[in-house]
Amino acid sequence: MTLPFETEGRRFSERLYESSNAIWEQSHQHPFLTGLREGTLEAERFIYYMKQDYVYLIDYAKMFAIGSIKARDLETISKLAELFHSTLNVEMELHRQYADRLGISRGELEATEPAPTTIAYTKFMLEAAAQGSLAEVIAALLPCMWSYREVGCAFAQVPGTLDHPLYGEWVKMYSSAEFGSLTDWTIGLMDSLAAGLPERDLGRLEHIFITASKFEYMFWDMAYRQEEWPV
Repeated sequence: MTLPFETEGRRFSERLYESSNAIWEQSHQHPFLTGLREGTLEAERFIYYMKQDYVYLIDYAKMFAIGSIKARDLETISKLAELFHSTLNVEMELHRQYADRLGISRGELEATEPAPTTIAYTKFMLEAAAQGSLAEVIAALLPCMWSYREVGCAFAQVPGTLDHPLYGEWVKMYSSAEFGSLTDWTIGLMDSLAAGLPERDLGRLEHIFITASKFEYMFWDMAYRQEEWPV
């Protein structure tokens, strides 16, 4: 019989990290991210990504709103509200600034038609959130935050990335101390929510986390291919 995770002497987030590490490594080696890191990614691929990520973040922000409804203490509600605000007014503002630089109107940005992968990813998260507890909400949204922090911090160590004329601001956002602090808080919340749960529930959370991690890879691949509807 598999014992509850807490008895193994590790945090649940460590289990999640280890179980999804191979997927994340594939993402880090994807041509979209290697091109972004090296500054060779074609601008049109980045523009496609930025527009799709903008409409993705609209639904992603809703995850924090749903989480605040399911939370039971004021501190957690307040922090999730802060994350909701940060997504809408800091992270999405980066996209709006990029749109201005690249000659894309706010109307065009907001009217972006979600690609099939974008729809699949956001609907997966929202369904997990609607049907589950706060733990399911966090398990579904955490891979995005956590993996972006991993990518941002890794890229920031590469000479020249922070000063790149197009991609430097993106790297600065996701390697920032502010983004890292919010990510660490969310990881800590995941550990707190998982404490004491039976293995059946932990396995469910792990499955959600791994699936969302796979969608993260698919999102990079979608952006690189500039995925469109077949008809």
